[in-house]
Amino acid sequence: MNDAMPLMDFIQQLPKTETHVHIEGALPLELLQRVRPEFHRPPASWMHDFKYRDFAHFEQELLDMACSWYRTPESYHEAAKLIFAGYVAQNVKYVETSFASGMIEFGGLDGREVLAAIHEAAPAGLEVRVFLGIHHNGAGGKMRPILEEALGWSGLAGIDLHGPEDMTLEPWSAEYWAEARRRGKYTKAHAGEFMGADFVLRVLDELRPHRIEHGVRSVENPAVVSELRRRGVALDVCPTSNHKLMPGVRLPEHPIRQLFDAGVTVTVSTDDPICFGSTVADEYAALAKWQGFTRAELAQVARNGFAVSLLPEAQKQAWMVEIDRLAGGKA
Repeated sequence: MNDAMPLMDFIQQLPKTETHVHIEGALPLELLQRVRPEFHRPPASWMHDFKYRDFAHFEQELLDMACSWYRTPESYHEAAKLIFAGYVAQNVKYVETSFASGMIEFGGLDGREVLAAIHEAAPAGLEVRVFLGIHHNGAGGKMRPILEEALGWSGLAGIDLHGPEDMTLEPWSAEYWAEARRRGKYTKAHAGEFMGADFVLRVLDELRPHRIEHGVRSVENPAVVSELRRRGVALDVCPTSNHKLMPGVRLPEHPIRQLFDAGVTVTVSTDDPICFGSTVADEYAALAKWQGFTRAELAQVARNGFAVSLLPEAQKQAWMVEIDRLAGGKA
């Protein structure tokens, strides 16, 4: 491995993935500034030591910013073009992003049109997969038939459970997640960010997602860590997001090191960069600075992103070969 290469150059050259980002939370600052001139400076939450009071504080700020811009499929398209260009500039090769079903329910948008708008913004050379994010109570009223229809939308890669974890898992969720798998959709769920390891296990057992978003509180129970390994369920971790949002979590003590060392497959992503001010490259740099990840370990995290991706096997292997070339061999 070429240790003489500056760390940030190594991170830049490393082929990377972004497997956990909400497109509403990735709103480019320049677009927010266009409709909200008071944001002539980045939000205070971009400061390294900023801490949200709780999830409600975060969600209020996110919705305030996102709903200022995302009003039409065209606004999704314009934002996605800038978001994807930013990934290309960071040498990110593959992105999984979700859009919120609440924008269908409360924003009056057509989900198929939003889905198409995001896909049409993807540049050549960047593989994009789009998910529908659904809150715990997101299947009420008019939404249930729309959600059932969504499982047939061409171009929808899968579904993801969003929202506060302390909300009840309603009976429809397990049925819907099972039907999604039967229809060939990839399933995810947010868990283990605010609720503990027991909730992660409950989600694993009831929803049986292919992958868990966050999942970092799994470390509180070694049996749950073992179960993640046994089932081969990866965690899409967002260290900066956790640092600023989770009570009692700071980057130097972030659980990702314990999970990585325990053999759990972890990736790193940005979650909601308009709220946290981080890039994919920043997340890799944070692992090195605060968690002591070596370049070989950073390369392994990058490999993990491609391993869990929805790319064809040949494409996965091609990017892993490029990672191995840069890293000088496997970790």
